[in-house]
Amino acid sequence: MPLSRFFVAAALVVLPLIVSRANAAAPARPNVLFLISDDLTATALGCYGNPICRTPNIDRLATRGTRFTRAYCNGTYCGPSRASFMSGYYPTATGIYGYTSPRPAIGDRATWSQHFKNAGYYTARVSKIYHMGVPGDIEAGGDSADDPASWTERFNSPGPEWKAPGNGETLENNPDGTKPVMGGNTFVVVEADGDDLVHSDGKSAAKAVELIEQHAGQGPFFLAVGFVRPHVPFVAPKSYFEPYLPYDKLPLPTKLAGDWDDLPKAGINYKTSVNMKMDERRQKKAIGGYYACVSYMDAQVGKVLAALERSGEADNTIVIFTSDHGYHLGEHDFWAKVSLLDPSSQVPLIIRVPGKKPAVCHSLAELIDLYPTVASLCGLEVPARLQGKNIARMLDDPRATVRDTAFSVAPSSKGFLLRDDRWAYLQYAEDASLGIELYDIVADPGQFTNLARRPEFAAEVQRFQGKLKATLQAVRTNDLEKPVEPPVKQPRKQKQKT
Repeated sequence: MPLSRFFVAAALVVLPLIVSRANAAAPARPNVLFLISDDLTATALGCYGNPICRTPNIDRLATRGTRFTRAYCNGTYCGPSRASFMSGYYPTATGIYGYTSPRPAIGDRATWSQHFKNAGYYTARVSKIYHMGVPGDIEAGGDSADDPASWTERFNSPGPEWKAPGNGETLENNPDGTKPVMGGNTFVVVEADGDDLVHSDGKSAAKAVELIEQHAGQGPFFLAVGFVRPHVPFVAPKSYFEPYLPYDKLPLPTKLAGDWDDLPKAGINYKTSVNMKMDERRQKKAIGGYYACVSYMDAQVGKVLAALERSGEADNTIVIFTSDHGYHLGEHDFWAKVSLLDPSSQVPLIIRVPGKKPAVCHSLAELIDLYPTVASLCGLEVPARLQGKNIARMLDDPRATVRDTAFSVAPSSKGFLLRDDRWAYLQYAEDASLGIELYDIVADPGQFTNLARRPEFAAEVQRFQGKLKATLQAVRTNDLEKPVEPPVKQPRKQKQKT
């Protein structure tokens, strides 16, 4: 045989073996399991220091991943927050200040899950990822502001919400106890009859388990599961309330006389113990109802994580757990979301990446960082247009710093937040005409003393005002049209689908 033919023949034998071995050695692209709770404050979780609320499944996940202690949302209520982290743009870039999809603001630009879909991932949404009206859309099984282009498949999880049979009470604006249990964005507690599957989150967990079983080993998946609890109404099966009974044993947060005296009007939250007419009994019951719903949601998270383990895909799946924003549980006599103070603007964030050591990270992060970070971890292109930052290196070195400041907005009050290692600066209106707040987080972690008008802090205020101006300019310098100014309308006026 001529030498040239020998080498050709050898190549035909050897090259397929080399290619086969290379393909066998190449790791499969990681799956992504994105779990998000609705209206969840980090302070309600055991892994964030709560000694009362029972969250064993989320706590266990925290021991296996990186728990971020200073992660912030980019909009302090559902609509703008969810549109932001799913699109990769700040609310002040898109002009999405309400309860709408990122379309048409982002045009045909790929959302977070759509980017994975375009890369060959199976992408599925179970329940609330983009905004849904709670309880309206949950009762009707609707999907409100969803973005169909983001998903291969979509699944809604209807539930009875405040209409669930059981022991119910309206806590808000019901001082004499004469109002029946009511719907809408209202503080209602229902110790419900029936089991987990009666309610939306139980159905969402069951569907997520089914999808994991169906798609394990079938190629990479991006599964986004949105739990609606602990969003009001505080409804869950009765068994989840038992650890928190009687309600009068539950502690209320520290409160100071005259706490609001140094606040601008715009800084007083839209829901307070005063305007909701909630006495101490009702406040404690609200906390108990919230905790029961958190425990119920945690149990559903546990079912999904157990299914992932059974599927054999856990070692090739990135798991993220977070919330769309935080929640006040009586701090400063504030309740619910919208406020730019830490209880409302800060979120729990746990990211578990196979092969990376568990850690606690105290560096600043934002929800908008999830899109570029997870794309990077999965070996996908990170679009240069994204306004979030890739924080993947913080998962290898929890002492690493990617941001020196976190930025969030409360469009309904024209509010802006800049939060760094030492300070929290809040400004209402771009010209500060609606007021300012400044807190020394080191000396005053509860944010009780507003230093903004004290002469000795004038230079600090001036520095933050300059930084906010630069931040807004940078955020608005993008490939989208310049947005209009946000309305002042409070989110409680939002009419929800029924």
